[in-house]
Amino acid sequence: MKYVGYYRVSTKKQSRSGLGLDAQQQMVRQFAEANGSLVAEFVEVESGRNDQRFELAKAMMASKKAGASLLIARLDRFSRRVSFIASMMEKGVQLVVAEMPHATDFQLHIFAALAQEERRLISERTKAALAQAKRRGTVLGRNGKVLAQANRESAIAFAAHIERFLPPEWPAMSYSEIARELNEIGATSPTGKRFHAQTVKSFATRLLTGRHLEPV
Repeated sequence: MKYVGYYRVSTKKQSRSGLGLDAQQQMVRQFAEANGSLVAEFVEVESGRNDQRFELAKAMMASKKAGASLLIARLDRFSRRVSFIASMMEKGVQLVVAEMPHATDFQLHIFAALAQEERRLISERTKAALAQAKRRGTVLGRNGKVLAQANRESAIAFAAHIERFLPPEWPAMSYSEIARELNEIGATSPTGKRFHAQTVKSFATRLLTGRHLEPV
């Protein structure tokens, strides 16, 4: 199987430092080596909100010419927007995600929808917290407590959102079991990463403490 690697970082600084890029390249190259060959690689320095991606266009042309699939490390590095994922599918892009190589097109749509909704909820809660602080007369940007409060409220919103995707018996599950459950449905943390036991502990504790329950 032939693959064309596509990587995206948000800033030139990340590109120069290798922040995020090295991890993406390692995942893609290891997957390609184990399952076929990597015929080309393209690095995009662009915000995920921008659909105008010149390196992606080049990568798509290269994959079509070589009869290869477009290989990415993680779906959130490609896009968190459902509309963007859908447009790529409509163009006939054969997309393979190294983190979840067996995901179908339908599943990729679901994973993208989850990521998009998580990002929206967190953004809304953060804006609401900052607006409330401003109404109280707090000077924003000069008080670390304001941002800390905004972060706490965002974390609470994220925890409540994630709970909707867990089975009713989740309070009796271990952190590792919860993490595995979330990873299987394609949910990601606020930073777009996979869940681990420690990641789960932070939001599970918030939910359980509010109900006077003891976390597993």
